Amino acid sequence: MNTIRTTLTTLTRLAAASTLLIAASAFAQTGPAPYGAPITMEQARKAMAAAEAEAVKNNWQVVISIVDNGGHLVALHRLEAQTASVDIATGKATTAVAFRRPSKALEDGLAAGGAGLRILGVRAATPLQGGVPILLDGKIIGGIGVSGVMASQDEVVAMAGAAAIAAK
Repeated sequence: MNTIRTTLTTLTRLAAASTLLIAASAFAQTGPAPYGAPITMEQARKAMAAAEAEAVKNNWQVVISIVDNGGHLVALHRLEAQTASVDIATGKATTAVAFRRPSKALEDGLAAGGAGLRILGVRAATPLQGGVPILLDGKIIGGIGVSGVMASQDEVVAMAGAAAIAAK
């Protein structure tokens, strides 16, 4: 029994490492943005206000989650969305920060199958469109994730929040 458990643990670790290598090579040409100072509460409020305005404008019931550059929750707002969206939105935001790219990149890799399926071995990755890094001066200061409507609509709301910070 211990041999099976050890083998499964080793395979899981190898799959996770392979996934990270594949994700890294996909962005090797441009390189992901480096991490900067963590998002401030003032910046999080600004991003939240812009994201909320986009959701309200479209009458979308969503959860908006903002995390710092370490993936720790800074702000969360639930606009009458289902409760499951709380964890999903936070997972999308955390994934965008951890992988230094929109969560859609992981979704696309998973959808392609083959080696992209290895993302399933990465614990706490949320490979669903709707999470984006928040950049300031070309550095990741946090992430924003949205859940509650179609994934493409979630991303529109997230992008509105991230754009509010990028615009200064």
